[in-house]
Amino acid sequence: MRYAQLVIGPAGSGKSTYCSAMVQHGIDTKRHIDVVNLDPAAEYFDYNPLVDVRELIQVEDTMEDEELHFGPNGGLIFCIEYLLENSDWLQNKLGDQEDDYILFDCPGQIELYTHLTAIRKLINLLQNWNFNVCSVFLVDVQFMTDGAKFLSGTMAALSVMVNLEIPHVNLLSKMDLLSKSAKKQLDRFLEPDSHAILGDIELRTTRFNEKHQRLTEAIGRLVEDYSLVRFIPLNLKDNENVADVLLTIDNVIQFGEDQDVKVKEFEALDPEDDDGG
Repeated sequence: MRYAQLVIGPAGSGKSTYCSAMVQHGIDTKRHIDVVNLDPAAEYFDYNPLVDVRELIQVEDTMEDEELHFGPNGGLIFCIEYLLENSDWLQNKLGDQEDDYILFDCPGQIELYTHLTAIRKLINLLQNWNFNVCSVFLVDVQFMTDGAKFLSGTMAALSVMVNLEIPHVNLLSKMDLLSKSAKKQLDRFLEPDSHAILGDIELRTTRFNEKHQRLTEAIGRLVEDYSLVRFIPLNLKDNENVADVLLTIDNVIQFGEDQDVKVKEFEALDPEDDDGG
């Protein structure tokens, strides 16, 4: 069995930084973790990728092509679809090493995960290649510190979970950048507690959004009653927190569960065979 984290989330949520931190954590704990860059528009990352999609195609190729002439978003989606059409290239690059643990650093276009089918097709390919796959959805915590934004982020995470249909972990990235007062506010939302979220939204209610208040309340209670979405705070400067997050994902992805327990077998000595020597 092989293992894959599909690292997804909006642009600027810290996906590449997360991948780099996990690689370094693996080095520190003598555990091998690889990263595949699936962002054809990436300009910089500080890990050494096992596979880089830019070797196959780049967004600039689609924007400069006289026949295609895509914009940035259309070009990126075309690149992902082109990768799927050339899946043999990716499969050959990945190899077939047993117990591989690979992070797939994905693009930041949220529509790839909420309603388009390209990433779902990629997941099917990985599963056919003997990967256990889970999605790791990163959201910048600085955009989740009031009720309306938290509920919006929750709905985005839920949309991704429903569309991808695989085990899923939600992370609040950049916790180290949050002020003490913002952390206290966030703690009220993390249960989740619809009363805290809705109470915060009510303070911001205007005549424009007043008619939507009942809908907002219904969504908040739905999320709470069915425990649909949970967020885990991630502070990459806290090694213990990084280890806890990785352990959580390992459990979700069933890492190591298929490994045979090695038990040394001892044969009982037959007294008749014992010649005293």
